Amino acid sequence: MFICIVVVKVFLMTKTHPDLKSLSRALRRRQTDVERILWGHLRSRRFQGFRFRRQQPIERYIVDFCCFENRLIIELDGGQHNVNKEKDEVRTRVLEDNGFRVLRFWDSEVIQELEAVLTRILKALGTENPSPRPLPQGERGRQSKVVRLGSIGGTMGDRRGHGKPPSPRPLPQGERGK
Repeated sequence: MFICIVVVKVFLMTKTHPDLKSLSRALRRRQTDVERILWGHLRSRRFQGFRFRRQQPIERYIVDFCCFENRLIIELDGGQHNVNKEKDEVRTRVLEDNGFRVLRFWDSEVIQELEAVLTRILKALGTENPSPRPLPQGERGRQSKVVRLGSIGGTMGDRRGHGKPPSPRPLPQGERGK
């Protein structure tokens, strides 16, 4: 009896259950199609540079997506959540008590209205740029170059637009010595 109480007390003192880590790994391996769609936009800091984790254990729950930097949790709800509304409300309260904001989307919303879902996530993150599709990582901060096709003297640059005059054509055989 004493051992059982100690184990329960230790479990309640820790933030996550030890089995949740292995379960979250298994859930990452077999994600749903809807999770795969949204994860394609959130992964690798693709979404305005915010870092999201998927199937993240928090407290005694595994959340679908989490941005720790902004304390935001995104939950995708399929048809089974119509039955478990009370459990979802308790789960949301526990997560909010831990300082997280929880956004919930139906699977059908992600499939049919992806842009609206991404915009709501951006608003929840508090970003000032409302564009849900940022430039790819390699193109951020890159300024467009004005390509100059000609110079003051009127000669055209090469095909790459570097402004270099074209190499002179060789003179015909008879005109070389003149």
